[in-house]
Amino acid sequence: MTTVMKRQRNAYLFGIAAVMLWSTVASAFKLSLRYLDPAQLLLYSSLVSVFALSLILAFQGKLGAIFTCSKSEYLQSFRLGLINPFLYYLVLFKAYDLLPAQIAQPINYTWALTMTFLSIPLLKQKIGVQEIVAGIVCYLGVVVISTRGDITGLGGVSLPGVALALGSTVLWSLYWIYNIKDTRDPAAGLLLNFLFGLPFIFVYCLLFSDFRAVPPAGLAGAAYVGMFEMGATFVLWLYALKHAENTARVGYLIFLSPFLSLVFIRFFVGERIMASTVAGLALIVAGLIIQQVGSARGRRADRA
Repeated sequence: MTTVMKRQRNAYLFGIAAVMLWSTVASAFKLSLRYLDPAQLLLYSSLVSVFALSLILAFQGKLGAIFTCSKSEYLQSFRLGLINPFLYYLVLFKAYDLLPAQIAQPINYTWALTMTFLSIPLLKQKIGVQEIVAGIVCYLGVVVISTRGDITGLGGVSLPGVALALGSTVLWSLYWIYNIKDTRDPAAGLLLNFLFGLPFIFVYCLLFSDFRAVPPAGLAGAAYVGMFEMGATFVLWLYALKHAENTARVGYLIFLSPFLSLVFIRFFVGERIMASTVAGLALIVAGLIIQQVGSARGRRADRA
């Protein structure tokens, strides 16, 4: 096996591991919220994430990087930490608290398209017909899921929950847009963001929640979320992209995640997966693929 083939194989292994772990987190959110309120889940999972990222950086010999940043970089982490983990996960967990996991997860998955549209005013980027078509297809999928297939009605779904799930896509997109010019080690930057975000989380818990003892199952769920949604899986995905000879092929693995997630939601959370969820998710993924293909063509045209 050639070196190139080995690198691509390793990229697929890292990518598949990341996708499998990400596919479980919607179930972990929903199960954890049976024992914790959204603020408590955010606090405990963020603490675990800080611990996990610190261990990863220490193992890599890069932990010292968090102490050598410039004043502007620390200020950047302060701003980003306000968005992620504080606002993004607070909004996302509240959406999961109000909605079935099979509805919250696919809606949150539209963040990539939200980022494309936000890049127009924020990054002065232009979009083409394909991105517009992708948006129509994606958000039609959101409508199908949110109304449970009854497009003329509301399907008994929490409208505040849907609004929060859509709001989480805006926050996540803003986080990545503002993160574009950050040249620091990604894991070190993420750790600093979480460290700056923790004070906001503590204050929010003091004002709107509490620190009462929680069942071991709740703490275990928060630990799982902190480790595999917020921490280690992010590093696995970075390794996958780093080893990939063809990043597009690895990138397409992410489209498996929402469908695998429905399987875990069915068996671990116990939700009966509705036909409207599958149909709506298929539309969302189709729209994202249309958008991805259009973006790839645009990049090739720019290089030409």
